[in-house]
Amino acid sequence: MGAQRRTAETQPVPWSQRRLLELMDVRPQGTGHYRAPAHGPTVRNVVEAGQMLGDAVVAAAKEVPGQRVTSASMIFSRVAEHEAPLDIGIDVLRSGRTFTTAHARIHQHDKLCCAGMVLLDAGAPDLVRAVADLPRVTGPERLRPMAIPGTEVEGRDIRVVDDAYDPDPDRIGPPELYVWTRFRDAPEHEYLHAALLSQSTTHWTVAAAMRPHAGLGEAMAHRSVSTGITMATVTFHDDVDVTQWLLYATRATYTGRGQAHSEGRVHTRDGRLVASYTVHAMLRGFRASGGSGTESGSLL
Repeated sequence: MGAQRRTAETQPVPWSQRRLLELMDVRPQGTGHYRAPAHGPTVRNVVEAGQMLGDAVVAAAKEVPGQRVTSASMIFSRVAEHEAPLDIGIDVLRSGRTFTTAHARIHQHDKLCCAGMVLLDAGAPDLVRAVADLPRVTGPERLRPMAIPGTEVEGRDIRVVDDAYDPDPDRIGPPELYVWTRFRDAPEHEYLHAALLSQSTTHWTVAAAMRPHAGLGEAMAHRSVSTGITMATVTFHDDVDVTQWLLYATRATYTGRGQAHSEGRVHTRDGRLVASYTVHAMLRGFRASGGSGTESGSLL
């Protein structure tokens, strides 16, 4: 058994768009109960916060099929591992013709990993419309794909403006990241587009918060610096197609007291604002015993 486990650990299950969708397209297990499968052995056996946020979005959309998920907010209080399934519970607190409020909980091994609220909406035409402008940054066609070991997902293309997601701890810049992302294949359902969009919202906060500080870089995360996503909220403004370029504009607005907070927007290539998000993260030195119990976010 030990030899088999060691062999499995040396052969991580590869990441792909198809696999991400399999993990986030949660399966019904009865009213209000859904399950996400285990991914399997990985280099780092910690499920991303964004993946669990996507699980909650999909579960709520399936539980209330007549309405669209408008917003989801989750607090991540315990690490989940890739080698075991996740159980997602959706409790509809108030079901209305216009809005529905649902409580989402994700457990693993009968222990709570995260919990939050999901708002769903029946939809309405514009009364008025005004949106934030698309940031003036280099377009994806003039950028090279991000090629940092451990970040590759087959079927996903990520391009960072100015190559600012940099493992060099001595390269400094403003506390912001502009990242273009697109997927190769179109998911079947709108809520799966929303889930893939959600999965990427938690990638950039820690790196943005570290950028202004010499001697502190993303490559140090989970090694000499303890980091993790503790809370994330995403609001979906408009329909989204993840096969088209999406610009994630993330700015860290506060870093201190062992924490970092960011605000972000997701724009389409032609300037539409399709989503906004806020992320709260842990950013602190390891305790003397090493490690921390709340590390829940690292870029795949």
